Formats: sequence, C-alpha cells, structure tokens
Amino acid sequence: MLDIRELLGKERYSTEDLRRIVEILRSPGGCPWDAKQTHASIRKNFIEECYEAVEAIDKGDDALLCEELGDVLLQVGLHTQIASERGAFDWDSVTDGICRKLIERHPHVFGDVEVTGVENVLSNWDAIKRASKGQGSTARAMGDVPRQLPALMRAQKLQSKAAKAGFDWPAIDGALERLEEEIQELRASIAAGDEGCCRDELGDVLFSAVNVSRFLPGCDAEEALTASSDKFMARFAFVEQLAAEQGVDMKSAPLEELDKLWEIAKQQEK
Repeated sequence: MLDIRELLGKERYSTEDLRRIVEILRSPGGCPWDAKQTHASIRKNFIEECYEAVEAIDKGDDALLCEELGDVLLQVGLHTQIASERGAFDWDSVTDGICRKLIERHPHVFGDVEVTGVENVLSNWDAIKRASKGQGSTARAMGDVPRQLPALMRAQKLQSKAAKAGFDWPAIDGALERLEEEIQELRASIAAGDEGCCRDELGDVLFSAVNVSRFLPGCDAEEALTASSDKFMARFAFVEQLAAEQGVDMKSAPLEELDKLWEIAKQQEK
C-alpha cells in the first residue's frame, strides 16, 4: 500500500496527486471496486461523464462544468493506470502524445506555415491528420470515424468527408428530393410488410435527413433532434396536464381529442 498520509488534508491538489490517488485506489489494500475495473467495464462510465460535462456546458454552469471535467479526468486517470499496470503506456505517454499532436497540427503556430483564416487552419489540420494516420483515400478516412459515435453525428461526419471529396449535392434541393424518394421507398416497404426492408429504408430516411441538415446554416442534426425531443417532452407534459384538468383518460381518449390538446400545447408555446 502506497503512503497516503501526505495526500490527506492538502489545501490544493494537483494532477500528479490525482495520478497517485488512482494508483492507490487500484493497489493492494485499496478500493476493491476500483481494483477490479478494466477498460471495458468502465467504458460506458467514460461516455456518461462526457455527456454530463456537455450538459454543464449547455446549462452555462461553470461550477458544474468544473466538477464534471474532474469526473472526465478521473476516467482518463483510471484508463491510464489500468494500461500502465500492464506496461502499455503511462500518464507521461498520454501527455507526450497529445503535446506532439498539437505541435504537429499547428504548423502556423509552431512552424513557418502561414494561414489566412479558420478555414485554412481546418483544411491544414485535416490534411496533416490524414497523412499521420495513413489515410490515403476518403474511404479510409471514413473508416476511421468511430462506429460508437451517436448515429446522427457519425452520419454527418461521413457525409462531410464525402463532400470534401466532391461527392455531394450542389444545393439543398437535391438533398430534399432524395429525402422524399427515401420516404416513398419506406412507404412501399411498409405496404409490402417487409420488416427487414423497412428497417433499411428507415435508416436511409434518417441518413437523408442528416444530409439535408448539412445544407442548413448553423444546423447540426444531433442538436436539432435533441431540441425536438425537448420540445416534445414539454408539449406532452402540457397535454398530460390539460387532460388531467379536463378529466380526459389519455389511454382511452380518441386520437382526435388528444390532437386538439396537442394543438393547444403548440399554441401555448407561441
């Protein structure tokens, strides 16, 4: 067991203290739960902590963001400690890697490359990234987009890479027409009662809808769907409240009656 006395009662802790605390937690005599964790067992924890940090950003809550970033950093510490115990890499390897990447991908800051603006910076970053990862083709670059990303986000990234290679509609009209075509194909699959085909066609509809979003200024498909989900929740809560006040049983009420309540909820928003 590592000596923990000097870690107790400090006025302010450092990143090195975090590394040592995680090491203590996973060492013999430490915490049984921490000691049994693997990269796979805490995989979802990492994702959850990142989303909680994003939620703090959306709320504009600095205190909460500081706390949630600490939780994210703990996940980094745990994964790094787990890896160091089998000699894969350590904390210095992680920091060394990201420092080298930042220097390499900012030649306009750490080198003699000149840029004209943000777009130039992003194009340079993408070119350097593709070269460093050996992405000789757009298809290879697409293959490096993680499948674990939220589906809408992944679709948008794939489509953006294809667009950079020239595979794109010249304007939103083409994307909208393709969306309408996919909806018609979904209708046909539903009419045919083909379950597998329905799933495929529904995926095509969603993928095409994401494609449309790329042509809308400031529109991100993932954020747009999140906002619509929030709007649905608010409207449903209002409908549920109206139904209770009017003595309407939502489970047995005709759809027409519920639709009227829904329209009232929409008007309430305005």
